[in-house]
Amino acid sequence: MMVGPGPWGRSMASYLAGALVGVLLSGLAQPHDVSKREPWDLKIDQALLQINNELLNENLTVYWLSDYCFQCLSQEMISVPMNSIATSPVDSQHAVTLIVNGSNGEELCRTHYHFGEFGNYSLVVRKLTSNIVQISCNIIINQNPFNSYLPIFFAFLIYVVIFSILMLGQFCMNIELIRNWLYKKMNPRETDRLINSELGSPSRADSISSDLPAGVWSSAPSLQRLRSLDTFRGLALIIMVFVNYGGGKYWFFKHQSWNGLTVADLVFPWFVFIMGTSISLSLSSMLRRGCSKWKLLGKILWRSLLLFLIGVIVVNPNYCLGPLSWENLRIPGVLQRLGCTYLVVAVLELLFAKPVPENSNPEIPCPAFQDILTYWPQWLFMIALEAVWLCLTFLLNVPGCPNGYLGPGGIGDFGKYPNCTGGAAAYIDHLLLGEKHIYQHPSSNVLYQTTVAFDPEGILGTINSVIMAFLGLQAGKILLFYKDQHRQIMLRFCVWSVIMGVISAVLTKCSKDQGFIPVNKNLWSISYVTTLSSFAFVLLMSIYYIVDVKKVWSGSPFFFPGMNSILIYVGHEIFENYFPFKWKMQDAQSHSEHLAQNLIATSLWVFISYILYRKRIFWKI
Repeated sequence: MMVGPGPWGRSMASYLAGALVGVLLSGLAQPHDVSKREPWDLKIDQALLQINNELLNENLTVYWLSDYCFQCLSQEMISVPMNSIATSPVDSQHAVTLIVNGSNGEELCRTHYHFGEFGNYSLVVRKLTSNIVQISCNIIINQNPFNSYLPIFFAFLIYVVIFSILMLGQFCMNIELIRNWLYKKMNPRETDRLINSELGSPSRADSISSDLPAGVWSSAPSLQRLRSLDTFRGLALIIMVFVNYGGGKYWFFKHQSWNGLTVADLVFPWFVFIMGTSISLSLSSMLRRGCSKWKLLGKILWRSLLLFLIGVIVVNPNYCLGPLSWENLRIPGVLQRLGCTYLVVAVLELLFAKPVPENSNPEIPCPAFQDILTYWPQWLFMIALEAVWLCLTFLLNVPGCPNGYLGPGGIGDFGKYPNCTGGAAAYIDHLLLGEKHIYQHPSSNVLYQTTVAFDPEGILGTINSVIMAFLGLQAGKILLFYKDQHRQIMLRFCVWSVIMGVISAVLTKCSKDQGFIPVNKNLWSISYVTTLSSFAFVLLMSIYYIVDVKKVWSGSPFFFPGMNSILIYVGHEIFENYFPFKWKMQDAQSHSEHLAQNLIATSLWVFISYILYRKRIFWKI
């Protein structure tokens, strides 16, 4: 039996990757260098548009409308007097429609175009020579845009090289002489004992005695921790750190303005999902060791309270300047959502949990659907909880808004409901928490120009966060009931993924905005939960197969931050604006400099988590 490869060389390589990215990307020749900037000084994700009005008797007004703004009012860009030229920046993230109106407000022409970053374009408006008076709008490229995705390509190449080095290191670790020497030096048995003794840390087995000989340790796979769970958690966490640091200022590494998904919208639900999986495994393990349910309940309550309190401190950065002020204190947040979700799911599991025998025989198949039928009261509770969300979302009377409104407000829905951002979800938060105690800058305020405070971690969305964790709990039960039956485990993960995917397809009508309940991270809509849980089951199945079944990958480097997830999350939030995680850039309007900075900062946290792992320091709440 092969023991997982040693981690230290690979983690250092991952750390160096960030530095290499910085050296390479910062040295790229960029056509938008600071010294070559034009007086209009374009910002990141902008292009320059010159409007040439060749009409002799019409003053023009140009409006624009982004393809990503669903049912939005067009916005005025610039006015151009007759027979003159005017200049304006234009968004280059998404394709836009330009609408040209005449002096009397009538539409003369329109054109649809996707501008490139830092490109120089002309919109020529002229009258066609024909018997019928027609106005034409033509886009002309004056200067080619900069390829803003080139830094991502170079970063990808660098990390491919690093990954190849890791695979080579893993091959070397398959050599028994090297592996035995390394594990003798690292002595991981004490590390596993420390980790598996903590509530919330999933374990396949009881603690491993420190006096077991090396041969027994390496030949007992049932005594090893499921590395795939920590790898899954670490992967979600590292992506979360990267996008929180800015993600190179690319739009797909930011949260979606309203409906739909970006990379940034994937990670928090996955973190909630794997938390539910850990709850199932850890509670079963502790009950099997004889720990009383009352003692476990106390630990659950204490952990939930700590998560909530730490979250309140983290999301209110003025704590460094003095005592927290209640006047503008934001109450909801990521850790607060995790604390509340953990409380509900862990207590619900504790009420019905039974210790699953560790030495179950994989040759004896479990009864079909045992992992579901045994816990039918939990499913009834979850169905009732989701019914509450549906009733509040679609039946609650929100003043000034239609019942069941799921839109962004602002200029969305043709400006009919400008102050209805989030519908019932926002109304409940405003009513129970107060406007000044929720998030003031939601992702909808740029594209949809909303002015109402809205919190994506609000009260109503917590219900569906509980559903997400409960689906993760189901994944944990599958791992418990079908232990070492790899085919059964992966089959059930696949079935659950298909079921959740079908539900999502029905709810969304396979569209971004036209479904019954669109996928929406801000609202944590039920379709958002089913979609992300479908992805989570597939991802967990894949990592489980590669890491724990075939053992062709140890999970590094994601395994290390997965072992210290709370510390890494809190640390990256607190030290976000401090060197070496952030520094003054030469050109703040450069994707390459932002990407290099964010990759280096993220790699530093991976390296820190590796050092903590080597020092056997694990912050468990």
